[in-house]
Amino acid sequence: MQNNPAIVSVGRTKFGEHYGKKPEKLIEEAWLVASNECHLERKNLEACYLSDCFLPITNKLGLEEGFLSELTQLHVPMEVTSSVSAALLAACNAIKAGTYDTVLVGGIEKMTDRWDKIRDDLMLLEDPWSYYAGCTPEANHELMLRAYMNKYGITGDNIEKLNLALAKVAVKNHAHALKNKFAQFHRRITIEQVLSARKNARKPLGLYDFAPISDGASALILTSSSLAKKMTDHPIYVLGGSSATDFLTFPSREDLAGFSATRNAMRKALKMANLSPLDIQLAEVYDQSTVMELISLEDLGFCEKGTAWTCIRGSCEDYDGYYEVHGKKIFVNMNGGLKADGNPIGATGGAQIFEVFKQLRNEADERQVILNENPPKFGCIQELEGFGTKAYITILGDK
Repeated sequence: MQNNPAIVSVGRTKFGEHYGKKPEKLIEEAWLVASNECHLERKNLEACYLSDCFLPITNKLGLEEGFLSELTQLHVPMEVTSSVSAALLAACNAIKAGTYDTVLVGGIEKMTDRWDKIRDDLMLLEDPWSYYAGCTPEANHELMLRAYMNKYGITGDNIEKLNLALAKVAVKNHAHALKNKFAQFHRRITIEQVLSARKNARKPLGLYDFAPISDGASALILTSSSLAKKMTDHPIYVLGGSSATDFLTFPSREDLAGFSATRNAMRKALKMANLSPLDIQLAEVYDQSTVMELISLEDLGFCEKGTAWTCIRGSCEDYDGYYEVHGKKIFVNMNGGLKADGNPIGATGGAQIFEVFKQLRNEADERQVILNENPPKFGCIQELEGFGTKAYITILGDK
């Protein structure tokens, strides 16, 4: 642990529509929760790493570092990334190098401010050919579903079983969100609603298969291991963190039935943490759609390729809050996932980290995972940028 940075506190806002709140109010709310938890003052921050994806477009903020400096009244080094996981990885490297001891990592997004334009903006995350062809953010998910079915020979009655498994992912995540006070949706949904929405859309995936557009902010305080114990009795350590990339153009990728970036990043992160997928008991995966949760179970090594839908289908018959794979329980998206917790892109990864941090510290209230009378020891966060174009894997542990 001597060389591993530690998270000593976390904070976040409720996700949803915050049209009446300015971006600075949202990030300030998340920062105050995190700073109060570890009794940290702004003057003690040595650097800030902030993430957002569309803030320059939606709120006309061209230089976010200056925005953050004005907000904190600090002149320390500040950098902006496109995801919280990217910001955390940069902060971890700086702390490991001995450059800083105490860093603020945060994320913010105000997507609902521009309802008329945000759909067009989201297509900027695709390749130019798809953009000018009018490709919607949902199109690639359906293409991946078809590629998955073709690659693994899912035909006949198994197609209906696969579709039912995907519907159960949505129902499961909404059920988890009911126990999360920060979640965008506190509404139970049924299998019938998911299937009906697909039928009405005349598409393989419908309204309840996709994550929403959201506003929100998240923050965490990262310190060196030597300082962590002075700030909290229960620091959570960053045991492994890695990223990988893939082609921007989805149809040009070697594998259309999975994300090679996730697989590569996960392999490196596990090696850094000296763990295997079997050691991971808790995961927050990037479920922009129900298909992506299914695919992630395989890419992260929890399920064998082409089998995740059977694990989901079997585990969710009498759902107890986990997927069972080869007799092992894996708890996935206990906060409701992007599907129900919400997806303010620049802040989403912070909410994922928030959940794993709380679970490992046995502070997740009704959502708390207990295994053999103890909370989990290790948790994994998967965050993606674009449609699997960039993948970040972070592995947290309390020892």
